[in-house]
Amino acid sequence: MKALVFHEVGVIKLEEVPQPKLLKTTDAIVRITKSAICGTDLHMVRGTMSGMKPGTILGHEGVGIVEEVGPQVRNFKKGDRVVVTSTIACGSCSYCRSGEFAQCDKANPNGPRAGTAFFGGPEDSGPFNGMQAEFVRVPFANVNMVRLPSEVSDDQAILLSDIFPTGYMAAKNAEIKNGNLVAVFGCGPVGLFSILSARILGAGRVFAIDRLKDRLDKARDLGAECVNFDREDPIETLRELSGGIGPDRVIDAVGVDAEGPHAKHKKWEPGHAPAKALEWCVRSVRKAGTISIIGVYGEESKSFPIGAAMNKNLTIKMGNCNHRRYVEQLIELVAAGVVEPLDILTQKKSLGSVVQAYEAFDERKEGWIKVELEPAI
Repeated sequence: MKALVFHEVGVIKLEEVPQPKLLKTTDAIVRITKSAICGTDLHMVRGTMSGMKPGTILGHEGVGIVEEVGPQVRNFKKGDRVVVTSTIACGSCSYCRSGEFAQCDKANPNGPRAGTAFFGGPEDSGPFNGMQAEFVRVPFANVNMVRLPSEVSDDQAILLSDIFPTGYMAAKNAEIKNGNLVAVFGCGPVGLFSILSARILGAGRVFAIDRLKDRLDKARDLGAECVNFDREDPIETLRELSGGIGPDRVIDAVGVDAEGPHAKHKKWEPGHAPAKALEWCVRSVRKAGTISIIGVYGEESKSFPIGAAMNKNLTIKMGNCNHRRYVEQLIELVAAGVVEPLDILTQKKSLGSVVQAYEAFDERKEGWIKVELEPAI
């Protein structure tokens, strides 16, 4: 089968690789009908998230058709159409039972202290081959697949594999209450879904902070009040817009590859720009406010303005998304027509052009906000 394979930092190739097989009784094989490129994939290709094992298939978002199931997968059959959750959980340990699926004790073969297991990630996440391929092996498939109703298309469903649940968890972690003023730093796909989710949870006003016109335009379409940090000081602007107080809740949807003002992006270069998002979050939020961090930070990230945060009595919540906790309820919202996730999807490309798509997405070319991939088969 065709798959996108990681070789080294900055080097990825579309190659012919063996088709996956069932390895455990709880596995399933899914024929991928839609995959996608995520900003987290760029962290690994750039090297800002280290530890990638050469030969790993990339991609942690997938929709497809079940081709084969192991004998312990009792809730799915061949032919079922499913969305695969990005993070991998066993469904039976104490963490899974409490809804903390990203902290599963059993899914990661490196042991319970290794952290979140997910598709297409570095060695300490498994590694598990990802879904930018024609087929994927899904571990603990009874837990990590969700059946799709006919009302939800594949194009809609691919946005439910990772970025919609991730944005929704960011908004939940922000503890948004009715009428709250919410600021979202970063208007990439997760940031846009954080904006959408903040509105779902009852935010009175949402501010969107970015520097790219197409992303700010998309945020404005979702009802956000936009701040371009290339043109104005985001801290002062947020203070002014919030009556001198600051937003009640702030979401960091950027992560380790944040750009400072007037940053000139350099392709495939780790650490290309100063990380400003966290500093801006702490400075902008009101006293006794809440910061939700959903942007990805690797083990190498060491700095945080802890003194300023403590002196403001801030609450800070963060972590990898517990996808399995949210996917089903978000599917229901999409099926009912309450939410249209396709508003965030901007590009559809074949798997055959995936390397070029990565380059365009990495350069943040206009119109390249969320990229869907379709296998050649």
